[in-house]
Amino acid sequence: MSPVLKWAGGKTQLLGLITDNMPTEYNNYYEPFIGGGAVLLGLSPQRAFFNDINEQLINLYLQLKTAVENVIEKVNKLDSVPCNSEVYYGIREQYNQKIANHDLDAECAALMIWINKHCFNGLYRVNKKGLFNVPYNNRVNGKSIDESNMRAISEYLQNADATITCADFEMACENVLPGDFVYFDSPYVPESITASFTDYTKDSFSLADHKRLAVLFRRLDRLGAKLMLSNNDLPFVRELYAGYHIQSIGVKRMINRDANKRTGKEVLVTNY
Repeated sequence: MSPVLKWAGGKTQLLGLITDNMPTEYNNYYEPFIGGGAVLLGLSPQRAFFNDINEQLINLYLQLKTAVENVIEKVNKLDSVPCNSEVYYGIREQYNQKIANHDLDAECAALMIWINKHCFNGLYRVNKKGLFNVPYNNRVNGKSIDESNMRAISEYLQNADATITCADFEMACENVLPGDFVYFDSPYVPESITASFTDYTKDSFSLADHKRLAVLFRRLDRLGAKLMLSNNDLPFVRELYAGYHIQSIGVKRMINRDANKRTGKEVLVTNY
């Protein structure tokens, strides 16, 4: 299984490295920032708790679990019409009406998938009102989905003991027990103030949130959970997780609009 959405910071390219560095044994799997879900879908753990504060994203996973054929039908209907600027912005407005009205249904999930394939660079960005504001990428035709992959995800979510929540990351970790494995892939600490890309929801993930995450990491460590965390390789991040095993890795960042800045360094932090 692979992600349905292109997502900033997606872990498809690092999946092998992440799995190689995971503990060989653990109880429950937790992922408080699910994003595109590359790690969850690659591992397909039988008992998983995954979460995100983006309610449209969580609605997508819930709809894939319970109404995958409806989502497929609606995306294919959207794909049947050649896209242009007028079509794109009309559908984006329709999606934003769904967001404003909190209409969390199969149509909202289908709109999110379609827009992800037709917006600039696959970005997911919202304004302060929580409305999606990424421009059109000039794609005219083509399928937006792999139907067999979507059905496989649906089957996995139905058959696994998977708990899906939409909450703050601390709340998502309230029931973590000793021996559980938690993978944290939060919005990254920006390399500079102007390069910040944390607007996955209308409430940006601030430096204070990163400090709060580090406090949670240390608390869960004391509890006896097995922990892994990804972030930018920056002095601030290394300071937050000083004392833990920190591995530096090179990555490609396809979201960056500047092709010359599509490489970088990240860290993989573990407490084991």
